[in-house]
Amino acid sequence: MSKSSPLLIDEENLSHAWAKAFLHIIDNPGKEISPLVVSITDFNDGISNEDIDIQQSLDKCLTDNGEQKIHTVANTIFPDSLWRRSKYQRHELFERYLKFLPRAKAIKHCKQKNSRGLYFERLIAFGSDEQPKVNQLEFIISEYQKRKGVRRSMFQASIFDPVKDHVSSAQLPFPCLQHISFVPQGKMLTLNAFYATQQIFNKAYGNYLGLCRLGNFMAHEMGLTFGRMNCFIGVGKLDNITKHSDTLAPVIKVCRKVIPSRTD
Repeated sequence: MSKSSPLLIDEENLSHAWAKAFLHIIDNPGKEISPLVVSITDFNDGISNEDIDIQQSLDKCLTDNGEQKIHTVANTIFPDSLWRRSKYQRHELFERYLKFLPRAKAIKHCKQKNSRGLYFERLIAFGSDEQPKVNQLEFIISEYQKRKGVRRSMFQASIFDPVKDHVSSAQLPFPCLQHISFVPQGKMLTLNAFYATQQIFNKAYGNYLGLCRLGNFMAHEMGLTFGRMNCFIGVGKLDNITKHSDTLAPVIKVCRKVIPSRTD
């Protein structure tokens, strides 16, 4: 029987939520949290609160270590800038994204990371090449708009595809995000996301940001207000860097300003 107790982080600031998960690993033995639940709320017109010092410090550290920046990771879940350029018209967004997708996969520094697909791609074009692709987000939005009282179990979208993802590779960079559900509650919308594993240093902040942006998009299209993002993680781990890396020191320092150490 496992002695691991779930770590629940409930915050009104995305940066502080990430900092708590990150510092928990820094302050405790090992490099993993299992399980981890991160819940973020208190959005401003659907936009998550962030701490610019933490964001900028982490972005510099990611760049110094050859990792993707926060917004690059977030865009794999929801392409926020493309939605704005589509004038907040979802059908225009879907069409433009699918046209842009081959170019996104071919970008030199992202080619290997994106070769198996992107999260937003699977949300709006799920399935194999031999069958018609399914736009899961459009289905959820359309069914919600049709009538009141529709069963809420309908509002879920898969990322993991057994046909493509049940492979025996020792390391598989995609997909770590497995499943998403949307829960309308009155005039509010909650997004739930499920990860088998999550890389806390190089992906988690961007993951949370992308999920919050996706939740805001879905709330907008469903005529609701985005209220909360819950992220359930089987194993949160510190990969691709050591705790004592010199490049991590500035990130730890800026996080300590809002999240004291256990001995403070």
